[in-house]
Amino acid sequence: MFKIAALYHFTRFTDPAALQPALLELCQGQSVTGSLLLAHEGINGTIAGPEAGIDAVLNHIKTLPGCADLEWKVAFSDHPPFGKMKVRLKKEIVTMGQPDVDPKASVGHYVEPEDWNDLIRAEDVAVIDTRNDYEVQIGTFEGAIDPETASFRDFPAWWQANKERFHNKRVAMFCTGGIRCEKSTNYLLSQGVEDVYHLKGGILRYLEEIPAADSSWQGECFVFDNRVSVGHGLAEGPHELCHGCRRPILPQDKTHPGFELGVSCHQCVDETSEADKARFRERQKQMRLARERGEAHHGGRSV
Repeated sequence: MFKIAALYHFTRFTDPAALQPALLELCQGQSVTGSLLLAHEGINGTIAGPEAGIDAVLNHIKTLPGCADLEWKVAFSDHPPFGKMKVRLKKEIVTMGQPDVDPKASVGHYVEPEDWNDLIRAEDVAVIDTRNDYEVQIGTFEGAIDPETASFRDFPAWWQANKERFHNKRVAMFCTGGIRCEKSTNYLLSQGVEDVYHLKGGILRYLEEIPAADSSWQGECFVFDNRVSVGHGLAEGPHELCHGCRRPILPQDKTHPGFELGVSCHQCVDETSEADKARFRERQKQMRLARERGEAHHGGRSV
């Protein structure tokens, strides 16, 4: 059984590069895999491994400047969610491209999962899904607005083009684990929106705590590991990941004429060139050969 910990924390790291070597060495020494991002604004990532290893890494992160009150969300998987460990340096731990946005200064009102349903069902509340379009496609909250953004960097432009729709409305926003809403609520406050709310702990905490019978969630929640999607109780969902476009697909999507294992799916078959497809076929061949040799491959459940 693999323990999975999803975390983020906004704090001020004066020298993120100085934190990278020890963090990577500890993860590798504890057989922990996944991805952690370090930036001047803090840390973000998801890691998986044996329980003792995860605990050791989390305890180390809590010793970093400003991280003593670090919080994280835990899940478990029968198979390894990641193939290797990466500790990367970034300009932002979640990229919005707005240099004046500062979640440490102010954010919207946190809403506990048990209070979320009542809020989003209120007539004067507009609910906005801040995730990418392919994430929204497989699941979202009932009545939520989909900005149809390809990346979080597109959100500010979408807001500027649509802000008049939300005049005299309270705005409630949500994302997978909460990190995007730390930035998006700060951004809306800077734009003069007074009543801004966001789901504390994100969709993952909601699905963990709210029973399916009482839920306003529809579908599955995309996650950035080899589980691909989860449902209520954080049970692993039916989705797999297309190697061609990294979008989630269902088992029945494999019957579509655009599907080729490891190469394309119905969503991306017309988006990639023949040269791309040839490269993907070679990658798929190498994955097959690795499996035949009994070696681990970083492809996981992806298809």
